[in-house]
Amino acid sequence: MISLEGMAKQSIFERFALGNRMNMSASDDSERFQSGANKYAAYLETPEGRLRSDLAFANLHDFLPLQAKEPLCALDLGGGTGAAAVRLARLGMHVTVLDCSPAMLDITQRAAHEAGVAEKVALKHGEAAKLASLFPARSFDVILCHNILEYLNDPGVVLRAAAHGLRDLSSILSVLVRRQAGEVLKAAIRAGDLDAAENSLTAEWGEESLYGGRVRLFSTDSLQRMLKAASLAMIAERGVRVVADYLPSAVSRSAEYERILELERKLGMRPEFAAIARYAHYLLRRPDPAIEDRE
Repeated sequence: MISLEGMAKQSIFERFALGNRMNMSASDDSERFQSGANKYAAYLETPEGRLRSDLAFANLHDFLPLQAKEPLCALDLGGGTGAAAVRLARLGMHVTVLDCSPAMLDITQRAAHEAGVAEKVALKHGEAAKLASLFPARSFDVILCHNILEYLNDPGVVLRAAAHGLRDLSSILSVLVRRQAGEVLKAAIRAGDLDAAENSLTAEWGEESLYGGRVRLFSTDSLQRMLKAASLAMIAERGVRVVADYLPSAVSRSAEYERILELERKLGMRPEFAAIARYAHYLLRRPDPAIEDRE
């Protein structure tokens, strides 16, 4: 399904590349995602990047409505290099990847072709902040919102639009964000920077080491307020990367990867550990109107 008109001699993404860097604060983020696409793809191949992706997908898989009679439709907001989209397509889903970076979409296109799922993956160039105007309401069974809210001026707008995009009560919204508590531990344990650790206790923004620039940090309270405002109901909360970032060098991230992944899965399911993970992962749905009416 990767079929964008006029791709015979020149990628449509190349035609978009010069023309769509005007707003957001969007312009700064589009630029860094455009120029940093290959860097991000390389990061996802590292044990650290793989762990984030693998844990998030394993958490999501626990709740996917895979018994549906018709193929499910999924939307991956800020889908990046298409790693999650390819996995969903392999499960039989039709996946639309929305991203503001033509370079990221080019990588997604190649990944889908190489995985043999190109017919199940559609590409859409655009900004998540404009989600409400890009797709009709109730279009998707699964929506991924992984590591994108951190870069938006108003993440609540995207959450509300995503909630409206869910097809029915069995549909799932998967939200993965950088947790404020994780930045505190990172500064204290990895960097030994006590000043930075103390400042991170209340910081709303942190530094993005991969792309450069700032990145939003979410506290449990701030994110839950946004979810409530978007009328989203919690299915589950998981932590992603609880201890893996702080393991001593004697533990090989590559050789011990499967053991680390297994440990992280167990820790991420326990609230006391999930609360200090680098990333918070929320699995959400639209609330049942009948239950809401009784409350």
